[in-house]
Amino acid sequence: MRVLSQIRGALAAQVADAVPEVEVVPIPRDGDLAAEVEGEVLLTFPWGAPNLAEVLGRGVRWIHVLGTGIDAFPRHVLAGQRLTCSRGASAIPISEWVLATMLAFEKQLPEAWIGAPPASGWNRGALGTLYGKTLGLVGLGGIGTAVAERAQPFGMHVRAFRRTATASPLQGVTLVGSLPELVASSDHVVIAAPLTPATHHLFSRDLFGVIKPGAHLVNVARGGLVDHDALRVALDTERIARASLDAVDPEPLPAGHWLYRHARVRLSPHISWSMPEAADLLLDAFIDNLRRYMRGQPLTGVVDLSQGY
Repeated sequence: MRVLSQIRGALAAQVADAVPEVEVVPIPRDGDLAAEVEGEVLLTFPWGAPNLAEVLGRGVRWIHVLGTGIDAFPRHVLAGQRLTCSRGASAIPISEWVLATMLAFEKQLPEAWIGAPPASGWNRGALGTLYGKTLGLVGLGGIGTAVAERAQPFGMHVRAFRRTATASPLQGVTLVGSLPELVASSDHVVIAAPLTPATHHLFSRDLFGVIKPGAHLVNVARGGLVDHDALRVALDTERIARASLDAVDPEPLPAGHWLYRHARVRLSPHISWSMPEAADLLLDAFIDNLRRYMRGQPLTGVVDLSQGY
């Protein structure tokens, strides 16, 4: 069996080493393919490639994107192929980033560091705590579950809202029936849901109107889930105490945008996924699926094209 790979270099070599029974054929992501190039499986980027339509016409039956989200993937060019992604593979670094932002908010870091004698004197301060606080998770997939696992040892109460009525994969997580109910009761609100037409601007002026005053909003999903104009109003009126954003809309954010300079915003350039083995974790999901595919077993990370994730 042949795997056509637009992911070239060392990662493609890792696939060949891990599953020697298949032939991995590196192909370009732009321009024409050689006439003899054919393959049953395609490994590609989450945003696709300029020559994707031509590649799919070379016998491809299954596509795996080396990423956790497929909102940028050109699904309109598919012609019956199965689509999977490395969903959940970045849960470890992203959940650590979320905990870091929540701790930074409660412990006033880096604001609490000093470079001179403090005006208020030593042993004086009013730091917060995660203990006893309520964490509200919007989405309870791999990332949401990983955040919950790390929050519980801090003594947090964990609540979640998810699209389906499926039970929580983790004990101690309370599922709530509506998003307004979730945000109204949460001290830290973490967005870990996919971006689809149904979730675009999920965080709207109306939702910010019922969010718990002084809440901390964390977005590690996609910027399009948040109406940033409505967020600005919520920040300016102190309805939101802080927004820690690793995802914004658009990306890259243009120079001079208000999010760069707002005093209540902590902004990072979509790097919460980063860790030394980040690419390996994404690739491991594909290698596992490749072995499943060869054995005729169900694949993981299957994209529901009707739902968009």
